Amino acid sequence: MPRYEDIAVGDSASFAKTVSESDIYTFAGVTGDLNPAHIDEEYARGTMFKGRIAHGMLGAGFISAVLGTRLPGPGTIYLSQELRFKAPVRIGDTATATCKVTAKDDSKRRLTIETVVVNQDGKVIIDGAAVVMLPAEAG
Repeated sequence: MPRYEDIAVGDSASFAKTVSESDIYTFAGVTGDLNPAHIDEEYARGTMFKGRIAHGMLGAGFISAVLGTRLPGPGTIYLSQELRFKAPVRIGDTATATCKVTAKDDSKRRLTIETVVVNQDGKVIIDGAAVVMLPAEAG
């Protein structure tokens, strides 16, 4: 388990994933979001994106992967997340989520974290901020 005391403002960690067609179908099945912009190529060609795109929340899930496994890490409690969707993720894109600690609230053991997801070209896909809490250490 991570220790709150060992985390400093400025600490950061990342997670990268190349998004596959299978990832999109799996996410659609798990969430029930069967929007044709994600699962129907013919429909999606007629949209502003000119083809299928991944669910925005799939990209946001990569932020959760960083928070729950890398920074702060296992045991992290997600309290809030602000998201701004800036660009689509397409099949074959590599999305990299980076989380950077911007503030600590020692009285509540909470961290404010800048959250950004970029594609393989460095284009921002999602940006925002999260607030997380670390559980009290077991005695």
